[in-house]
Amino acid sequence: MEDDLIASAVYVPPSVQDHRESLLLGRSYAHYSNVPAGIETTKRGPHPEPGTSCVLGVDEAGRGPVIGPMVYGVYYLPIEIQQSLLATTYHFDDSKVLTPAVRANLMKAVCAADTDLFASSGWAIKSLSAQDIGAGMLKNGGSYNLNAQAMDATVELIRGVLDKGVNVTEIYVDTIGKPSVYQRKLEFIFPTIKITVEKKADSLFPCVSAASVVAKVTRDVSCESLLEAYVRQSSTFSTEDTMTWGSGYPSDARCVNWLKSAVNPIWGFGNECRFSWGTVKDMLEQKGGAATRIDWPDDGDDENMRLCHYFNLDGTLGPKSESDELRTWFGTGVGQEAF
Repeated sequence: MEDDLIASAVYVPPSVQDHRESLLLGRSYAHYSNVPAGIETTKRGPHPEPGTSCVLGVDEAGRGPVIGPMVYGVYYLPIEIQQSLLATTYHFDDSKVLTPAVRANLMKAVCAADTDLFASSGWAIKSLSAQDIGAGMLKNGGSYNLNAQAMDATVELIRGVLDKGVNVTEIYVDTIGKPSVYQRKLEFIFPTIKITVEKKADSLFPCVSAASVVAKVTRDVSCESLLEAYVRQSSTFSTEDTMTWGSGYPSDARCVNWLKSAVNPIWGFGNECRFSWGTVKDMLEQKGGAATRIDWPDDGDDENMRLCHYFNLDGTLGPKSESDELRTWFGTGVGQEAF
């Protein structure tokens, strides 16, 4: 069936091909295409000249899965050809309503040097690894949540395109959370650009549809590469079902079966898995489950003495109090009698 098609069998985009090491090591990374020949960049200097007026779309793929990266994508091109090129000629749409084969072939056309897509539009992605997503959400009581990470990825990509000299005058974003709040934040950061944040923007604006496609194909091929690497290194499979994690969503039975088969009693899972997801937490903390609970000692339990304990001026072992330790850290006054 086409729905089971492996995207990498159709095309492996440079957003994965050029970053395989980072992907397999669980590192986040960004990838930017070259600015196409059809876009004139802004001339900087004493007499700046604005370049081609461009529209830029933003969308993501993989926000909800427990497995694999969350990928943010941006896509930009001259405003006047957005509708005719993307919607009419190439039929871009929300990636979720396109088949895997159609998505992969659109990505291939975006990257092929002999297409008008390549000649007149550019794109970029930010891949947030499962490892980094989990670490961000678990540290400091969860202060760096998924919305904050998504906002940072969006801002980073827009700034990266602007830094290349692209004259972006309009930005369209598929919302995370309340559209008005998200839009105000972006308008504060990019006050000279017209910004529109809407729900279902990937179905309304062709540039967001294109961003959706580059993000989705990058994520799909990334997940295929991660699974392939896992299969290559593992000998724990007992059934054919556990050789796939399906969509990677916690609601997918194939994903749950894979998690059950892949859990390591000490380390849990590899860097393809988001440890901050409830599904993983529950599986690791399950009584009588495959995982082994390990209690690491607190810093206060460390019996090793600090180096400063060996350097008291009166010959006794260690400072008598915290104030003594602070007082003697930089030495003590010698008194007037020394002169």
